[in-house]
Amino acid sequence: MATHPHPNLWKEISDGSRFFLIAGPCVIENEALCLEISGYLAKVCDDLDIRYIFKASFDKANRSSARSFRGPGLEAGLAIMEKVKEKHGLPLLTDIHQVEEAQQVESLIDVIQIPANLSRQTDLLQVAAATRKIVNVKKGTFASPKEMKNVVQKLHDFGNRQILLTERGTTFGYNNLVADLRSIPIMQENGCPVVFDATHSVQLPGAGGDRSSGQREYASVLAKAAIAAGANGVFIETHPDPDQALSDGPNMIFLKELPSLLRQLISIRKIIG
Repeated sequence: MATHPHPNLWKEISDGSRFFLIAGPCVIENEALCLEISGYLAKVCDDLDIRYIFKASFDKANRSSARSFRGPGLEAGLAIMEKVKEKHGLPLLTDIHQVEEAQQVESLIDVIQIPANLSRQTDLLQVAAATRKIVNVKKGTFASPKEMKNVVQKLHDFGNRQILLTERGTTFGYNNLVADLRSIPIMQENGCPVVFDATHSVQLPGAGGDRSSGQREYASVLAKAAIAAGANGVFIETHPDPDQALSDGPNMIFLKELPSLLRQLISIRKIIG
């Protein structure tokens, strides 16, 4: 698989001059959907001067039910991601769940993501760090923001300082998450840009019985609050028709609603300076 580097990406997203966007569908459903979402947001973000990173998962390894759609798998998923990069010139983010996947994605993927429930897995952090790519670690829903200093130190010890930390809510009783926006400045004390995951923060894990539920109506509220609190980036899962999405539909934002939200985020960012 060909390498398509974005050598200035880390500088662009770490200088703090503007917020950046990580967005895409929860899971790769098919090529057409990924090209539709990436193309639409590439144009919107170009018009708004927002650095945009396309995200999608080739495998959702933590679905509530074994019968749930997990994605096309690594090989087919990366082939679709490569077409997104070739057509729209976008940097790419995807998550890994097993150590061997780090080397398999590193020639194409610009940001390797460590899922929240795996954020303490030393072997996974080590192989992600070894790629010398940007590593985005989602804060475990079981963890306090202060505990993420240990994750950052592990990645430093493994020789990687291109680190993003993402807030995605903390477990608050059964089937519920709460987003504590104090976590943004607390995690920034580690010297890392902090991303706010607006859509997973309104997820209701396991609340749908054999699936998760969500409250997408609050995702934009939290995104605006996070930018006001100083978040460096925003993570949003989106879909043209979330109610028909194959994964995480209840907490995804309608694609057509993103331009308006992004303009509001820009206005808030200008206010806080």
